[in-house]
Amino acid sequence: MTITTIQSTPGSSGYLDLYPERKMSFFKNPYILGLTAVAGIGGMLFGYDTGVISGALLYIKDDFEAVRQSNFLQETIVSMAIAGAIVGAAAGGWVNDAYGRKKATLIADVIFIFGAIGMAAAPDPNVLILGRFLVGLGVGVASVTAPVYIAEASPSEIRGSLVSTNVLMITGGQFLSYIVNLAFTRVRGTWRWMLGVSAVPAVVQFILMLCLPESPRWLFMKNRKNEAVDVISKIYDFARLEDEVDFLTTQSEQERQKRKNIKLGDVFKSKEIKLAFLVGAGLQAFQQFTGINTVMYYSPTIVQMAGFHSNELALLLSLIVAGMNAAGTILGIYLIDHAGRKKLALSSLGGVFASLILLSVSFLNQSSSNELYGWLAVVGLVLYIAFFSPGMGPVPWTVNSEIYPEEYRGICGGMSATVCWVSNLIVSQSFLSIAEAVGTGSYFLDSCWYCRPCLSICAFVCSRDKRIDI
Repeated sequence: MTITTIQSTPGSSGYLDLYPERKMSFFKNPYILGLTAVAGIGGMLFGYDTGVISGALLYIKDDFEAVRQSNFLQETIVSMAIAGAIVGAAAGGWVNDAYGRKKATLIADVIFIFGAIGMAAAPDPNVLILGRFLVGLGVGVASVTAPVYIAEASPSEIRGSLVSTNVLMITGGQFLSYIVNLAFTRVRGTWRWMLGVSAVPAVVQFILMLCLPESPRWLFMKNRKNEAVDVISKIYDFARLEDEVDFLTTQSEQERQKRKNIKLGDVFKSKEIKLAFLVGAGLQAFQQFTGINTVMYYSPTIVQMAGFHSNELALLLSLIVAGMNAAGTILGIYLIDHAGRKKLALSSLGGVFASLILLSVSFLNQSSSNELYGWLAVVGLVLYIAFFSPGMGPVPWTVNSEIYPEEYRGICGGMSATVCWVSNLIVSQSFLSIAEAVGTGSYFLDSCWYCRPCLSICAFVCSRDKRIDI
């Protein structure tokens, strides 16, 4: 792993113990907060797309008879964005390493804008599916880029909180999407407006990103030291600046030599790197298999399955779920650097397991004559999100942004994000069909068992410290 053994390097616990006055607090530097907020718009695009399709699907079925008659077509409309994200995430690591974090973000924005326009203007389900693929392609690149860009510009003592801000933007985007869905329920062209509005934040990020610098660590790796120092001087005060520059200069020179011969297969030749990747990818996979995007993509549909058949009521109840998701993520931003990754993930998984049991019981006992279990299902959804969002929401992304050595960070980050999206695709493409075949209650009961291997991974990762130095 990349847990440093040199306790006097900048950002390490030993260094900050020696120079406590150089420790940076979350709100101390507006420049870092601004950089994080702009980069995090990529996370908001991810979240908005996740949430908006759950509501738009209710109205797409009204406009297209073929979609209304086919669970498979509904699943494809939802999951085609994830298929695009798989391609985007797989290519995103290479794009990040070759062209930098800034250009990768700009490329992602352009692709997303074209996809959003295509969805809004779609004359038939096929064009809509193509637009979903393009949007997913942009989201996939952004999902690799934003956490790494934020992590590489962040002081280590607040890195977890800042990377978690990207997750807050994801959940904030989901919450915003439900508000937009409700706003357009009575407007002509409902779902076209819902999907088309997603181009707006992509345009905003593209413009703002032009004013931001490249990642200082990437600049060091490309031997552009003067540009990197200009960026770092806006992050650290003078007392710490020289130490940071010396440390990064030495580290980048060592890693630049290593990077020259790095290939995809090298990830699995080194026991240390292979283990880091298995931990990072495992966290991403089980984050999906414990059901988060089943809840977020199909929340209004699940509410209707629970007996609340009105589209507007289903969207309103889902808005509560999305709001809880955003609130929980804010709590996670504080806890991730104070409680530590391990404790936060383990406590989160325990609550997720209990909530999935409650969801399973409510659906297995559901009847048309008793609304109690329908409301119990809604409570189960809210509790699920309340436990998931502070822990298993930010922890996998934070760990993946800091667990790999610099020379492997782009390629391993891309591979890990690809695992996330493949797992996401499996879940989103199969939920309606499996729920119809075995029942919604049985589906959630099966999801419980994925918590067990995830608990093992979380018990292993970050076992020695709250923060991993990169």
